[in-house]
Amino acid sequence: MSTRRETVRQALTESSGFRSAQDLYADLRSEGSKIGLTTVYRALQALSDSGEVDVLRTDDGEAVYRACITDSHHHHLVCRGCGKAVEIEGPAVERWADSVGAQHGFTDITHTVEVFGTCGDCAAAKR
Repeated sequence: MSTRRETVRQALTESSGFRSAQDLYADLRSEGSKIGLTTVYRALQALSDSGEVDVLRTDDGEAVYRACITDSHHHHLVCRGCGKAVEIEGPAVERWADSVGAQHGFTDITHTVEVFGTCGDCAAAKR
């Protein structure tokens, strides 16, 4: 792994929650790193491709990243209020995706699913 990619991976590991490339870049630069924004994006893409980071899309379409906690395929349950994310497995989703693909003659099915809601802490704060 390149030194710069390791720098980005370490920054994500030390972060809580999902972070944008711009946020990571700003943090790294404020710590004295000379890393460029394009390098941060490339490192995040490589880390995503290797399964080392999770990627979500925000409501405005921006990609946000965090260090992946598990090695297996999973989905995320994300709080709309605070951004807390929980990794979840969805065997029913896996079966459904494979079934839909097969019904239409597709093979090698992949998918991305994010489930959004309000966590218990945010729900309690609204009461």
